[in-house]
Amino acid sequence: MIDRCLKSRIQYLLARRPAVVLLGARQVGKTTLAKSIANERDAIYVDLEKLNDLRLLSDDPEGYLTEQAHRLVIIDEVQHYPELFRSLRGLIDVGREQGLRVGRFLLLGSASRTLLRQSAESLAGRVAYLELTPLQAREVDENLLNRLWVRGGLPDSFLATSDEESCELRLDFITTYLERDIGQLDVRISTTVLRNLWTMLFHMQATPLNKNTIASSLGVDSKTVIRYLGIMEDLMLIRTLQPWYRNTKKRLIKSPKVYFRDSGIAHALLGLSTKDLIVSHPLAGASWEGFVIENILASLPPLSGANFYRSASHGSEIDLLLTVKDRKPWAIEIKRSHTPKLERGFHLACQDVLPEEKFVVYPGTEQFPLRHGVRVIGVQEICKLVAEL
Repeated sequence: MIDRCLKSRIQYLLARRPAVVLLGARQVGKTTLAKSIANERDAIYVDLEKLNDLRLLSDDPEGYLTEQAHRLVIIDEVQHYPELFRSLRGLIDVGREQGLRVGRFLLLGSASRTLLRQSAESLAGRVAYLELTPLQAREVDENLLNRLWVRGGLPDSFLATSDEESCELRLDFITTYLERDIGQLDVRISTTVLRNLWTMLFHMQATPLNKNTIASSLGVDSKTVIRYLGIMEDLMLIRTLQPWYRNTKKRLIKSPKVYFRDSGIAHALLGLSTKDLIVSHPLAGASWEGFVIENILASLPPLSGANFYRSASHGSEIDLLLTVKDRKPWAIEIKRSHTPKLERGFHLACQDVLPEEKFVVYPGTEQFPLRHGVRVIGVQEICKLVAEL
């Protein structure tokens, strides 16, 4: 399954920049997308997870890439060879002098901030960045939304012939990260500790993070917990949502919330392979909240803001606050019920924040109003509205 909008965006940037970096977790479809682009132009594909391809570049990167100067060079899993970025800078600068200004390199990576740090030092002003997320709600048919929630957005998992096969694929994905990818980041973390942390985070999803509780359970200090969380964010496995703290004198919660970026990974960790198992689990509501938030944030325009609001007292709370440009925020509450009801705390929080729009996102498809200017809306429709901001 190919995201045609993102494909067009990559082609647009390649026509204007020497290099484009496409980021994304493993198995989200980066390679498929890149090869689709390669089929439409003169291009060469190099995979640095293959020993022969890695040797091809590591022996004489400047010489080899100079020979490919008039082709698009696609380099997959580029984080395995960080020294390459320095070579790319020289090749791009020399190419500019020869009239080769755009469309030289498409770089694919499975790490986010690490890859950004590596490339920013050498390719500042020469590269554009894009992220490929797992499949999103607005990319699937309406009747497949529950499948997307249950299985997550990794294409192979979503398209599997059964829930059981899908869960097995996700368990393999988890093992790959724990046993191989984490080790390649040159950090010392026990796979058992990391799996326990991953599972604990799902149990804490949608609530303010208590790093001291996690540290005590894992037998480490709070600084180590923060470092572990940074690694998981680096690999685009979790998302940290910071609290809103502007324009109010009330005492607010300061701890962030952590959400899984792919609901299917979270379900596989707990052995929840079917919708029936998930909806009967105490964490079904938190899972649905994380799923909705990830889909909304994936639809946001660049440079937008996302937070949650929660007071330390009085019970004032909003699941998600979106800010775009100079507009007042949108307040979004998330419910699993098909007949959602709002608590008093949401209305109290709206009195503090004064949002421009107020929504309740639920599993249905019909839109209808509630009191106090609140609109009930489905996941796909709210994502479409957000994308148009």
